[in-house]
Amino acid sequence: MNCPACKNPMIILELNQVEIDYCNSCKGIWLDSGELELIFSNSDQKSVSESFISKSDHQEVGRRCPNCKKKMEKVEFENSGIILDRCSNNHGLWFDNGELKSLLKTSADSNNKMIDLLKEMFGE
Repeated sequence: MNCPACKNPMIILELNQVEIDYCNSCKGIWLDSGELELIFSNSDQKSVSESFISKSDHQEVGRRCPNCKKKMEKVEFENSGIILDRCSNNHGLWFDNGELKSLLKTSADSNNKMIDLLKEMFGE
């Protein structure tokens, strides 16, 4: 799979027993549909997926889904200011460098072990 941001090939890594696609070039992360809920294993899975609201007033560059190649929609996580790309065909979510860690820090249900694991894998 190629990165939706920089078009370079991504590698597969395991994060908390979830396979994620990671771009070594731009440090972005692709999570297939349902994988974010698996990372948030200690929280109510339904509430995680419902925590995103469409965001039309943004300044971010649009991305295309690495699976279906359609333009992804911009969504914000719980009015946090963290804007992600979500495939409208429900293939997954794109996190630019540092956005997954920021999202985990923002969530009241996240645990510090996951944040520490991200720091260990990807640095500060």
